[in-house]
Amino acid sequence: MEGGAAASTPAALPYYVAFSQLLGLTLVAMTGAWLGLYRGGIAWESDLQFNAHPLCMVIGLVFLQGDALLVYRVFRNEAKRTTKVLHGLLHVFALVIALVGLVAVFDYHRKKGYTDLYSLHSWCGILVFVLYLVQWLAGFSFFLFPGAPFSLRSRYRPQHIFFGATIFLLSVGTALLGLKEALLFNLGDKYSAFEPEGVLANVLGLLLACFGGAVLYILTRADWKRPSQAEEQALSMDFKTLTEGDSPGSQ
Repeated sequence: MEGGAAASTPAALPYYVAFSQLLGLTLVAMTGAWLGLYRGGIAWESDLQFNAHPLCMVIGLVFLQGDALLVYRVFRNEAKRTTKVLHGLLHVFALVIALVGLVAVFDYHRKKGYTDLYSLHSWCGILVFVLYLVQWLAGFSFFLFPGAPFSLRSRYRPQHIFFGATIFLLSVGTALLGLKEALLFNLGDKYSAFEPEGVLANVLGLLLACFGGAVLYILTRADWKRPSQAEEQALSMDFKTLTEGDSPGSQ
């Protein structure tokens, strides 16, 4: 293959990506259906304000975060800079939507006089949001901000990848904790009687787990990683030479 030729896409990759998107969109739609059918829908200035919280968190910290992680698998032959920007923007959208979800739950608790941050779900949720924000700021500083040294980027990249996958896993787990908490609060003893809402929410929980598993499987397939383009390697070496004074052949 010549240096300018596009790398071929693994035959099974598009099918796994399509399957993950089907799971993710079904997850978002089913979350909306659960809130609409059994929780009364969503309205900010009412008792239904709380319902914005689960929907925003599923859209932001699960679906969009998962899609942001898949950007480097889906856009394999596009310019690296464009892929980085798309990766960062998807994370920004996820952060903003998640922030709306946090505001919704804290504002609802304030209006009702409920205690904040006492449950395991709430502790995990704050941890996930803080880690996600720090991860985005670090990623922007190292990979999008032009002043970061090449060697520092190379050393940080494995940590960025590890914490990205870890935060995504924590997000899925926290969503499952919140779903279980909501069912126990809303259904109580009726949960064990196979109430329709409980069955729907259990299916929703399975979708959360399956979407998380599908994204992680795609991410961990080494042969599905985005291949380095010849021009990217040349640019990296030129950038390293300019910022650190190393010659391309010094390593």
